[in-house]
Order: sequence, then C-alpha cells, then structure tokens
Amino acid sequence: METPDETLASAAAGGDRDACALLVERHYDRIYRLAYRLIGLRAEAQDLAQDICAALPVKLRHWRGDARFTTWLYRVVMNAAHDLRRRQATHAKAASGWGDWEIARQDEIRSQAEAQDWLLGAMARLSVELRDTVALVLGEEMTQAEAGVVLGVSEGTVAWRMSEVKKRLRAMAVEDAK
Repeated sequence: METPDETLASAAAGGDRDACALLVERHYDRIYRLAYRLIGLRAEAQDLAQDICAALPVKLRHWRGDARFTTWLYRVVMNAAHDLRRRQATHAKAASGWGDWEIARQDEIRSQAEAQDWLLGAMARLSVELRDTVALVLGEEMTQAEAGVVLGVSEGTVAWRMSEVKKRLRAMAVEDAK
C-alpha cells in the first residue's frame, strides 16, 4: 500500500530526506505542468519547478496539514509563479529606463562625433596661420601671450586670429547648414 502524501509531508517536515525525495518524485510533473500553465515558457517553468523542488524541504516546515498536500503544493507553485512574474516586471521596468538612457547616450556620442568631424573639416579649410593659432590656444590651452611667443607674433595678433577663426567658423556653419 502506498504511503499517503500527508504522511510523507509530515515526515519530510521533520527532516526525513527519503520522504521528501518521494514527494518530489511523485509530484514533479504536477509542479512543472502548473508552472508551465502559469508562466507559458517551457524553460522558465522547468527552472521554477526545480527551484520549488529544491526549496521544498524548507517550505514543508511550514506545512500545517490543514488541507490535502496537493492543495498546499498547488499554492506553493502559484506563489512561486507570482513571485517570478513580479521579479520579471521589476527587472523589465528597471531595464526599460536603462534602454532609454543608453539610446540617449549613443545619440549624444554620435552628435559629438559629428560635431568633431565637422570642426576638423572646417579647420582644414582655414589658413595655416589660423590653424596653428587655434591648435596652440584651444588645443594646448596656451594663453594668447604664450601662443604669440611660440608663433613669433604679438599677443594682439593672436587675439585677432582667434577672433577671425570664430568669425570664419560661424560663416562656415551657416554655409554648411544651407
């Protein structure tokens, strides 16, 4: 005669590993089927069924025997499936914000690259004297006086060249925008 589930559950709750193993053997398919019906994905249902079976010895300590073992087991599976759905929803919500952030970050990187490409092209259209001045003042962060010494011109000439660069770059931007 087969030992009733409730007797096995009581024994497993007391630490009887064989009783717990027999319960898992008897009810694994039932656990998996319900998990699959609740979740709808085979792989996730298998994972959930395995997680439930692994946690069964601990969960059985809370089994009071007020209902049939299978009724209690169905509730365990339902709760585990609900918990899984909540975790997935939380992860999806968190991930969606990161997706938007990543899209914005990629757009910003692309915009900066385009601006830098335009600036390099525009700089190439400037005279050598103006390019050299910009390279020292903006690129090397020299003062206009320091750039003047390197270039062999007065500080006023460097200031005029920087003003001319700004004026020409604005004109090129307007021209390129057309």
